[in-house]
Amino acid sequence: MRKHLSTLLKIGVTVAGITYIIAKMDLNQIVAVLVNIKWAWALLALLMVTASLFLRAYRWQLLLRGLGVPISFGRLSNLYFIGNFFNAFLPSGFGGDVMRVVEASRSIPVSIATGTVLVDRLTGLLMLFVMGLLALPFRPDSFSAQLTWLVAVVSVVGLLAGFILLEGSLIRRFGGWLPGKLSPVGDGPIAQVLEAVQGCGWTAVAQALLISTIFNLSLVVWWWIAGVSLGFQIAYSYYLLVIPILSITLLVPSISGLGVRENLAPFLFAAVGLSGEEAAALSLLVFLIMRVSSLFGAPVYLFSHLRHSQAKIAEPVSDQTP
Repeated sequence: MRKHLSTLLKIGVTVAGITYIIAKMDLNQIVAVLVNIKWAWALLALLMVTASLFLRAYRWQLLLRGLGVPISFGRLSNLYFIGNFFNAFLPSGFGGDVMRVVEASRSIPVSIATGTVLVDRLTGLLMLFVMGLLALPFRPDSFSAQLTWLVAVVSVVGLLAGFILLEGSLIRRFGGWLPGKLSPVGDGPIAQVLEAVQGCGWTAVAQALLISTIFNLSLVVWWWIAGVSLGFQIAYSYYLLVIPILSITLLVPSISGLGVRENLAPFLFAAVGLSGEEAAALSLLVFLIMRVSSLFGAPVYLFSHLRHSQAKIAEPVSDQTP
């Protein structure tokens, strides 16, 4: 029942966000902006989004190596495509991560799969926060003090929370009172995941952060390309400031941030002269590009599922072979 309530909450937040957009914005203007898209640029953004899956798969492999778990790059790439596919259909930006854990746990302990997927996501967010802070001194004059404080506070809080999770001792010290399975101490599931998180080691985490830097620079590039495809002339450095905030919308209970991000985008892009409709159109375009990219995971999942089913069918036969 609790699971269904969570799903309903995510759907409700997204519907509320879209309803607010319909009530406050001119939908005809949003459509007019999207109709004038330059498709060659949009295709380039799509290719970059898809190629980034291989980069993120390599980041995950580095973390698993830190734990001494050998999984091939090809297998992890497949899992990333599968996870990306399920992100398009599950009511959460992290639904695909759950599928990655489920699929990876066929060959490794679920605690290790969960812990490394968590660190994999976390390193990406941490480097976004770092990049946002580094870009602040170069913000344009039109960037308001309110936005400056928003970027600074979100980034600093995010970095502190990430370090606390990676370091682990504070969580164990102050979370030991939690009962049973929720306790970060002992041999419960939370404790095992936390052990896997710390077990990656700082060397592997540092390597993952480096890969995350490359990925996040690419992430900002495809936002910039999406803007160019709509005719917006926005400096790359400006996207460095606002993308960390837009990425946080994935943490809000919703369908991949849909509705939440489109209501936040007008506030963030007003400083560069975009109307609310133009900012919402840009956000929707990036969302659509990412959803189209996720469809490439469908045949990967189908092939993987069929191969696994055939392997299970073949097991009894091989057992009977003398």
